[in-house]
Amino acid sequence: MADLLGWTIPGWVLLLLAVALYEALTRKRRTRRTPISGTFTDEFTAMFYGTKRMELDHRDSVSMLRDEQNQGAPPRVGVDLERQAAVLRRQDPEQ
Repeated sequence: MADLLGWTIPGWVLLLLAVALYEALTRKRRTRRTPISGTFTDEFTAMFYGTKRMELDHRDSVSMLRDEQNQGAPPRVGVDLERQAAVLRRQDPEQ
């Protein structure tokens, strides 16, 4: 049993190398954006480093944020409470 536990981490590393080699050989046919070996490496590293887990969670939460096309631009629709009026802005035809 001790021998089995002693070979667990090297076994996972060998499996990672095999998957990375397979992905490198079949790169042209792949349609996935993130290779499995990259995800496996991140998760494997997160087992040993708590900060890596925090980084992966932060990356996931940032990817869920809404991406505005015109960040920093005034909104197209709004309400001006001081003048008691609705504000509508035309969208540029270039967009």
